[in-house]
Amino acid sequence: MEIISKIILPIFVIIIIFYGVKKRVNVYDTFLEGAKEGLVTTFNIFPAIIAMIFAINIFLDSNFLGFAIKHLSKLFGPINIPLEIIPMALLRPISGTASLAIMNDIFKVFGPDSYIGRLASILQGCTDTTVYVIALYFGSIKITKIKHALWAGLFADFIGIMMAIILTNIFF
Repeated sequence: MEIISKIILPIFVIIIIFYGVKKRVNVYDTFLEGAKEGLVTTFNIFPAIIAMIFAINIFLDSNFLGFAIKHLSKLFGPINIPLEIIPMALLRPISGTASLAIMNDIFKVFGPDSYIGRLASILQGCTDTTVYVIALYFGSIKITKIKHALWAGLFADFIGIMMAIILTNIFF
């Protein structure tokens, strides 16, 4: 299986090259044209990505998560929602990598088959990285009026978080 995973990509590239030659396409020039378009796209989304990274760093450095967990513990404690899941729920709409790191820590401490491990897994699947998606996709096509899309995305994330909690309680 390891050998197949190492040769599948080169085989795929060779198939594309032969297909292009068969269709009488100048494969190399087409590749260079696509690479140029990729660089232009990267150049166009770069400011949005930098702004998003800057905003995430400000959010994380502000210690807002500690403040939120402290105050939300009073609300979530009585309804049996683990406090360890709150940072993941708060960071998931902002940063997929941060939420994956938190989920990995939950797996290490509690195990993937524990209640909180399953809740983290379902939460990861029920929500999206809304801020990242808006910054990347809206920034790449230069849409600046994102207010309604942001609120709709964050509302969908909130519903996803609630459904993750409800589904985990029902099935596990």
